Amino acid sequence: MTLSLHDIAKTMRDIDLCMLTSKTVTGELESRPMSNNRKVDWDGDSWFFADGSSSAAQEIANHPEVNLAYSREPGLLTKPFFLSVTGHADLVNDRAEMEKHWGKDIELWFKDGLDTPGLVLIHVKADRVKYWDGMDQGELRL
Repeated sequence: MTLSLHDIAKTMRDIDLCMLTSKTVTGELESRPMSNNRKVDWDGDSWFFADGSSSAAQEIANHPEVNLAYSREPGLLTKPFFLSVTGHADLVNDRAEMEKHWGKDIELWFKDGLDTPGLVLIHVKADRVKYWDGMDQGELRL
């Protein structure tokens, strides 16, 4: 069965963390966990808060091509689900955009909230989505 973008978005609400992979200045791939916050209606755009001086932000500034990897373990009523999102990232400093994506739980990492010095949003616009839903698999181009 082919999943729609809506089907994938619905499943992503159950996944809190993903791994963001970017390319270092030496051309190596590096991954780090990022919070999906489970509160998104995913439409192909992903948003993550970061310190603008972090390696993730610096790597994106140099090489905007990234990958996001999501997984959900099987449960009593759910089958395993894996998602690979390939896209382009940019760094957003717009306060209004940050306010749209901010959640109280993000203060765990950014104690000064939206006033944290150097705070940026990493915006990933998906180009391609590959998924594995139990025994089914597929790909969407956005």
